[in-house]
Amino acid sequence: MSLMSLAKLKYHVYIAFILMTTIASAVSYSAPVEGTSEENSTKQINIEISAGEWSPFLSNTLPHKGVIAQLITDVFAQANIKASLTFLPWPRAYHDTLNHKYAATAVWMYEQKRSVDYLYSEPVLSERYVLFYKVKSQHNWQTLTDLKGLLIGGGLGYSYGKQFDKAIEDGVFTMSRVSTTEQNFKRLAMGRIDAFIAEQNVAYQILHNKLPDLASSISHHPKAVLVNKSFVLFPKNNPNSVKLLTIFNRELLKFKHTGRYKAYFNKLSHTAYNSSTYALAE
Repeated sequence: MSLMSLAKLKYHVYIAFILMTTIASAVSYSAPVEGTSEENSTKQINIEISAGEWSPFLSNTLPHKGVIAQLITDVFAQANIKASLTFLPWPRAYHDTLNHKYAATAVWMYEQKRSVDYLYSEPVLSERYVLFYKVKSQHNWQTLTDLKGLLIGGGLGYSYGKQFDKAIEDGVFTMSRVSTTEQNFKRLAMGRIDAFIAEQNVAYQILHNKLPDLASSISHHPKAVLVNKSFVLFPKNNPNSVKLLTIFNRELLKFKHTGRYKAYFNKLSHTAYNSSTYALAE
């Protein structure tokens, strides 16, 4: 082989080596890191989520915006999505999200009419509606008929489940409704009602923050009258919703399977309801 031919061969080998190295480098750079999703391998995405005030679950005045707000943002963060919450009146949150101002809205109980406009996430919250009573006059019950003859307080416009509504209609007990949980606590303390029904965490947050003098004299029955699931809603008219919903559900289920989900709610002890001390672990 001549010197000229040998030089040409070396040149072609060198060029081939450079091309192979460049291709390998590009593939290595663009491939997702093992053990993470494709979403995690790209640059961070920012989304806005609308929410309503519902302390201690969601509130603009609480650290981390409340336990559910922190859960939602942490779930998205696992997929390298930064979610920021904007607090609005509930009807406005619903309609503004439909009008493409927000990527999702949180949190809502299931209603068939909402499913026309929105996709529902996996449940992010189980709301427990329980009976509150004065410690000295506990009403042990297993079925609604055990509450026969009682005067039970409730909120205006609330349904506490079909069975509870039917028991009212059948005259098993009488329902007396007012506009706020705070009013019901005061009525209970004064003996004007025998018990009242409210969401456990929400009611204790009100009791400890607004009526601390009554806290030692009031408790709740551990049996739930009603358990409702709440969801993050993704608007069907947003082309990104299906992908965001899939990502959120996948990461939320990871939280539930590893026990991380439960840790958020373990922080909701009675001593943690005061907005000045309520805080979740980073």
